Amino acid sequence: MALLVRLLPLALALALGPAATLAGPAKSPYQLVLQHSRLRGRQHGPNVCAVQKLIGTNKKYFTNCKQWYQRKICGKSTVISYECCPGYEKVPGEKGCPAALPLSNLYETLGVVGSTTTQLYTDRTEKLRPEMEGPGSFTIFAPSNEAWASLPAEVLDSLVSNVNIELLNALRYHMVNRRVLTDELKHGMALTSMYQNSGIQIHHYPNGIVTVNCARLLKADHHATNGVVHLIDKVISTVTNNIQQIIEIEDTFETLRAAVAASGLNTVLEGDGQFTLLAPTNEAFEKIPAETLNRILGDPEALRDLLNNHILKSAMCAEAIVAGMSMETLEGTTLEVGCSGDMLTINGKAIISNKDILATNGVIHFIDELLIPDSAKTLFELAAESDVSTAVDLFRQAGLGTHLSGKERLTLLAPMNSVFKDGTPNIDSHTKNLLLNHMIKDQLASKYLYHGQTLDTLGGKKLRVFVYRNSLCIENSCIAAHDKRGRYGTDRMLTPPMGTVMDVLKGDNRFSMLVAAIQSAGLTETLNREGVYTVFAPTNEAFQSMPPEELNKLLGNAKELANILKYHVGDEILVSGGIGALVRLKSLQGDKLEVSSKNNVVSVNKEPVAEADIMATNGVVYAISSVLQPPAVRPQERGDELADSALDIFKQASAYSRAAQTSVKLAPVYQRLLERMKH
Repeated sequence: MALLVRLLPLALALALGPAATLAGPAKSPYQLVLQHSRLRGRQHGPNVCAVQKLIGTNKKYFTNCKQWYQRKICGKSTVISYECCPGYEKVPGEKGCPAALPLSNLYETLGVVGSTTTQLYTDRTEKLRPEMEGPGSFTIFAPSNEAWASLPAEVLDSLVSNVNIELLNALRYHMVNRRVLTDELKHGMALTSMYQNSGIQIHHYPNGIVTVNCARLLKADHHATNGVVHLIDKVISTVTNNIQQIIEIEDTFETLRAAVAASGLNTVLEGDGQFTLLAPTNEAFEKIPAETLNRILGDPEALRDLLNNHILKSAMCAEAIVAGMSMETLEGTTLEVGCSGDMLTINGKAIISNKDILATNGVIHFIDELLIPDSAKTLFELAAESDVSTAVDLFRQAGLGTHLSGKERLTLLAPMNSVFKDGTPNIDSHTKNLLLNHMIKDQLASKYLYHGQTLDTLGGKKLRVFVYRNSLCIENSCIAAHDKRGRYGTDRMLTPPMGTVMDVLKGDNRFSMLVAAIQSAGLTETLNREGVYTVFAPTNEAFQSMPPEELNKLLGNAKELANILKYHVGDEILVSGGIGALVRLKSLQGDKLEVSSKNNVVSVNKEPVAEADIMATNGVVYAISSVLQPPAVRPQERGDELADSALDIFKQASAYSRAAQTSVKLAPVYQRLLERMKH
C-alpha cells in the first residue's frame, strides 16, 4: 500500500504532462506586469509592488520593464512609489506588506480596496447590499471614488434620483454572476452582466493592461468570501449599438456615412468581430482638396482602401496605450498608435478629438484628419509628398503628368531629389524618352521582383532586375525606398542599355585600344552575344601607362592577351549598388576579382574605378585606369611572330600609334608592324 501511495503522484504527473508539472500554467500579461512590479519592489519588503505615478495626476500603473527604464507614461514623466501589492497590507513595525488582507464579503471588500463610493451607492439600494453580503459567487468591476466623482453632474443626478431602478441597474451592470479572475479575462471576450444579461467587453492587452468597456483595471483580483472585486477607473454604461449604427446616428459622420454606403463596408461595421474605427469627421473630409476627394469617392477600389485604412484589426481602447505601438489596418498598412499626455496620437499626430465610443463590435475614436493610404493615391500624390518631388516636376514639365494622375497601372522609378543636386536636365525629346523609361507597365511590389526579371517601360525598353544580398536594383539604379504603392525611389537616373558590351566599348573613344585588343584576342563574339558580364574596361591611358616592355610582351602573344582580357570580365552582372564591403567576382579567366565600395567609390583589386555602371544589354561596363593582372601570372608560351590581329591595335588606336613612333623602346615592335602592314 505504501508503494502505491508513492506512485500516485508520479502517475498523476505523467498524465498531466511535463508542461503542467514543470512550467505550470502560462501567466496572463496582467500577472506578468504585476510580477515585474513585485520584483522591483522586493527590496522594500515582502509583497511590495513598484508603481509608476504620472506626475500631476492620480494615475498609477504597475510597471513593465520598458516603462521602468524609460520612467514615462505617454511621454510624460513618472515617479516611482512603493505600495502593497493587491491583497496585502502593512503591519506596524514590520517591513513591507507581510499580512494578507482579511477575507470578508463583497460589500466590506469594496471599502478595503478604495471604492467606498460604490459601497455607499450599494447601501442606498434596497436589494444590492444584502446580495453582496449574502451567499453566492459574484464579480464586481467597482469604479474608484475618483471615477464616480468625474461623472457629469446630470448623469450622477439621474442615477441617485432613482436609486432602486437607475442606480441599481447601473451597479448590476458592473457585476457578473460568478467569480472571474484576471487569468480568465481574455482579449476580445464578452462577459454577461447581471443587468438584463447585457454584455461587458473585456480587452487584455500584451502590455498587461486590462480594460472593461474601455475602463482600466487599476487593481484586480481582490478576493472576497462570496466573489472577487476588480477596481476600475471609470463608471461603465451599457452598450447597445454596433459601429455602423453609431455612424448612422452621429451628425459629424455625414460624409463618412455616404462613403461607407458607397464602398459596401457597412456589412463589416455591423457584423461580428472586434474592430477599432478611426472615424473621420466631416471636418476631416473637408481638409483634403475637393479634386482628390471626388477622385477617391468616384473610385470604388480607392474608396474601399481609404476606409479600410481607418479600421484596426482589433479593438484598442485609449487606456491601453501607454507608449507607441504598431497596429495593422484592414487595408494592410501599419499605423503607429501612441499617446502624448491625455491625447491619443496616430502616426505621431494628435488628431483624435473624441475617444472610446464603445460599440458592441468594437470601439470608435473620432479623428479630424484623413489617413489616406498609398493605395488610394495617384502616383503624382505619392511622389509629390516624398523625396522624389523634383523628378515629379520633371515628368510634369515633359508633358507626362497624365500618367501620374490617372488610373493607369504603373510603377514609377523615381530618382531621389539628391540626384539633381547639380541641377535638372533640359526638357527635350531625349529627356522625355528617358523619363518614359522610368515608368514600368503594371504595378509591382518589390516582394514580387526577382533576379533576372525583365520589365517593360512606356518608352519601349526592357529593364533588368538584379537582386543582391542587400540591394534590389533595376539596371544601374538601386531602390532607395520602395513599396509606396506604384512608386520606387532610386538613387540615380536610370540608364537603359543601348547595345552589347562591344557596342558600348566601340561607341566610346576612351576604349579604342581595348576594342582592338579584344578583336586581336578573338573575344569579340563573346562580348557581343547574349550573356551576363561585368567588364572592367581599361582605357587607352591604362594601356599607355604600362611599362613598354610589358606592353610589347602583351601585344606580342595572342594567348596571353586573351588570358589577361578574360581576367577583366566577370561572369555575372554586378552593378555598383549591389557591391557590399567586398565582393569576390569570378572572372572568365578563372581567377577572382575583388570588388569593393567605400564612400561611394568602387574599386577593383584595390584600384579605383573611373566610371561605373555603363549599362549594356549583356552586361555592365566599368571604366578603369589600369590594366589588371591575375593573382598568379602563369608562364605563357610565346611565339616568334606577333598575332596577326595585333596589327589592328595600331590601325584602330591612332593616338597610341603616334605615341609609339616617338618611343625608342617601342621602335622594334612598331617597325615590324609597319613592315607586315605593307604586305
